[in-house]
Amino acid sequence: MRSVVQEATRKIIHIDMDAFYASVEQRDFLMFRGKPLAVGGAPDGRGVVATASYEARKFGVKSAMSSREALQRCPDLIFTKPRFEVYKEVSSQIRAIFARYTDLIEPLSLDEAYLDVTNDKKGIGSALDIAREIKKAIQDELQLTASAGVSVNKFIAKIASDYNKPDGLTFIGPSKIVSFLEKLPIEKFHGVGKVTAEKMKGMGIHYGIDLKKVEEAVLIRKFGKTGKFFYHMVRGEDNRPVKPNRVSKSIGIEDTFSTDIKDIKEIKSELLALCVALEKRVLSKAKQGRTVTIKIKFSDFTQITRSKTLEHYISKAEDIGAVVEELLEKVSIEDTKVRLLGVTLSNFYEADVERFIGMQLKLF
Repeated sequence: MRSVVQEATRKIIHIDMDAFYASVEQRDFLMFRGKPLAVGGAPDGRGVVATASYEARKFGVKSAMSSREALQRCPDLIFTKPRFEVYKEVSSQIRAIFARYTDLIEPLSLDEAYLDVTNDKKGIGSALDIAREIKKAIQDELQLTASAGVSVNKFIAKIASDYNKPDGLTFIGPSKIVSFLEKLPIEKFHGVGKVTAEKMKGMGIHYGIDLKKVEEAVLIRKFGKTGKFFYHMVRGEDNRPVKPNRVSKSIGIEDTFSTDIKDIKEIKSELLALCVALEKRVLSKAKQGRTVTIKIKFSDFTQITRSKTLEHYISKAEDIGAVVEELLEKVSIEDTKVRLLGVTLSNFYEADVERFIGMQLKLF
């Protein structure tokens, strides 16, 4: 609780656009409005859903779901290809609205960002009022809706923004943080994925109050270094500053298994699932990369990585997956048990362009 009190003077807002890609498409095209819509690959291949409209979500259609499964859940689902240049432009317009209130803006992707409004440009003072103004400006000027979370640190603000979507506004003040987190279902904590949530439930951890009773050493033993994060997050402790101009050098995803796996088919299946989830993250940041890296941690905690750099840029799960399969063939995993798998994409297009420009400037 001490850290929460110390941070009480900070005013952090997390803004998360509602079904961003799908909402832009429904705004721009009358034929999509009010209809179940999926932005992503067509169901006749190995495509995935990048974003689903709220009409589609009622049928259980989710981001990173295979397009075929999405169509099975919602037979009337409409598919449309993403228009990343449009999304980038809209994202820039949203960021310009943020900049009216603060220069401390940390974009996480095209559709979400942290804002530190402790000292806001307009002298409004109330972070809640600022969040209301930002939501109204996005609605009035761009005809889109956003959800906002307001609190004293990034972790709580992000949980708050997801608490009442779409078009939500949730404030969690210092005096409410502890009780709010104690009552929160464990799967609602940012950073706790499906596999981790199931493992925690197996330990009798269903709500924040259950997690709070577990000693830090036990969490570290069960979840590695992430256990330390879990210990502090359930207490609302997060001292991370909002970092403007945050640039991702790589985007990755990994999963630690509650039970070690050794069957090669299961390993390949898990890696494919990671590729699908990675595509969602890559698309959300409108990135394309040339280097794919796989990470394998064995039951004895030894770890290896293998990478391949391509001549061309990729972002799709099927393209990433093809490289992953090639890399996996070069790894001897017979008679071994795997504890963790990870896939990362790096060497992004923008970074390569910046390096090229830098090299050219050195010639003059």
